[in-house]
Amino acid sequence: MTGSEQQIDRRLEQAIRDLLERRGPTASICPSEAARRVYQGDDDGWRSLMEPARRAAQRLAEAGQVEITQGGRPVGPAEAHGPICIRRVR
Repeated sequence: MTGSEQQIDRRLEQAIRDLLERRGPTASICPSEAARRVYQGDDDGWRSLMEPARRAAQRLAEAGQVEITQGGRPVGPAEAHGPICIRRVR
């Protein structure tokens, strides 16, 4: 992994934490919100950060900082396939 990729990973993790901090205690976010926040452009290039954003959420979940949910229910990071939401640990 390059230094640039590591920097993006750190920025995505921080974006997830910041977005959740600004929401209510039971609110969730979509990984696309973090990708859009980190992407530095006006076009839809943020889409290339979707997988890195999902991986950032997985790392944070494994560290016990967030929960990944599907259908409103927590799922393990390795179990998450398809659309996910990210929320604070309950």
